[in-house]
Amino acid sequence: MRVRAFLRNYWPTVMISVTAAAIGCAAIVMFSNMPPHRIVMATGPEGGTYYEVGQRYRAALARENVDVQLVPTQGSIENLAMLHDPHSGVSVALIQGGSIGAGQKSGLESLGTLFYEPMWWFRKRDIQGVGAESLLGRKIAIGSEGSGTRALMLELLKGVGIEKQIELLPLGPRAASDKLLAGEIDVAFMMMSWESPVVRQLIADERVGLSGFPRADAFVALYPYINKVVVPRGVGNLTKDQPPNDVTLIATKASLVVRDDLHPALQYLLLGAAAEIHSSQSIFNRTGEFPAAEAIDIPLSNEAQRFYKSGPPLLHDYFPFWMAALIGKLIILLIPILGILYPMMRFLPRLYDWLMRSKILRMVRRAAPLGRRDGKCRRRRAPHRRDDRTARSPGGGSKSRHSADRICEYAV
Repeated sequence: MRVRAFLRNYWPTVMISVTAAAIGCAAIVMFSNMPPHRIVMATGPEGGTYYEVGQRYRAALARENVDVQLVPTQGSIENLAMLHDPHSGVSVALIQGGSIGAGQKSGLESLGTLFYEPMWWFRKRDIQGVGAESLLGRKIAIGSEGSGTRALMLELLKGVGIEKQIELLPLGPRAASDKLLAGEIDVAFMMMSWESPVVRQLIADERVGLSGFPRADAFVALYPYINKVVVPRGVGNLTKDQPPNDVTLIATKASLVVRDDLHPALQYLLLGAAAEIHSSQSIFNRTGEFPAAEAIDIPLSNEAQRFYKSGPPLLHDYFPFWMAALIGKLIILLIPILGILYPMMRFLPRLYDWLMRSKILRMVRRAAPLGRRDGKCRRRRAPHRRDDRTARSPGGGSKSRHSADRICEYAV
């Protein structure tokens, strides 16, 4: 009964206190999930395309006071393993198209494709022949263990049936380039962007030839993540006309892949950096073609879909990313607060009025029997007031009248 009486008398205070406590708990949960100022990014071998791209991301995010720690790796396969390892700390990585298997997609999201990665087929100039037959009996560098180049080349060589008829060497781009120029190997396959210094050096060197893929259309038809690109004649060196003819290559597209628990504010920062870094023109793409809303191996994140559809959030144009995230959370928090408090402020006065009326009505109902007794007393006293002579008579009527009045007073 005491609890019921307390709630009946102090229910507005109780309701406001409970609402304030709920809002406070929601605020604590929301503000505890503010974006961090440090992320770890898996790239590739130092000196390679992925590592150079990672350095550009580090410089771009440093302007927003976000520290990007770069982790050199052997390539896409190792990057993928680090993304799946919760103890590695890696939350962002560059992944070559076609590297992610069907059972490796869980927990990962894509922020889109960034650039073409052609499969460069460099050979010693004196090697004749075209196609897979020219590789028979040769020493061939196909990329280091854990690289996407090696994984793709093994798949392609297996497809044409010559993987056991050639000597495969696990050499990275720089080591393969040095050995090819020194004449120690015959062929070097490497997947790097056109901007890579290794590619520029080899394509302009007269000792090295660039071979094409005669069955590029077949590879494109059989492998959905493969594209066909053309290296224009003379693009390496106009003076020396290198290469001396157009060369058809196959290429994948590099994707920016993140763990699905990466904070949305950091995803928007990465997307903004990608638009800044990769939107320029190259020999294989037009201006603004990248980054692109393509989900080659894994689906796009919700933030990436919104970014490609309507651009970055409005607040990110006027505030630092952490402040934009804070203001966004405040807006989200204020909407339910206003949705609760506004109708409550309108409803409370009416409810208070109703409670007061109910309380008064209960008091009136409790006082009704007393009122009826009071009416009997008045009727009882009325003859005495009318009969003054009886009231003043010395015979004894005065005692009866005073007794009745006292009974009525006690009843009231």
